[in-house]
Amino acid sequence: QVRLVESGGGLVQAGGSLRLSCAASGSGFSIVTMAWYRQTPGKERELVGTITSRGSTNYADSVKGRFIISRDNAKNTLYLQMNNLKPEDTAVYYCYDFRNYWGQGTQVTVSS
Repeated sequence: QVRLVESGGGLVQAGGSLRLSCAASGSGFSIVTMAWYRQTPGKERELVGTITSRGSTNYADSVKGRFIISRDNAKNTLYLQMNNLKPEDTAVYYCYDFRNYWGQGTQVTVSS
């Protein structure tokens, strides 16, 4: 069984930065593609970006050039570095294991 626990969310001013972490327990983290999603009330969950087991990344156009996804397979941890944050980045951020496991989410609020 895989368990994902996000941390690092909070309140930040526009232009600021936050780093989210997702700690994974269970086996297989190092060989699975991972992703970050986000969701705001009344909207569908939106893909932020993905990272393969080898570290190849892809990003949504809305975050490209501002967000960086990385992973430490030795620590079973996924990261999301968010820079130059905008109010429209306000959302609950979830990590996702492509074996269909979700974390509980962490709230990010960006004030203008």
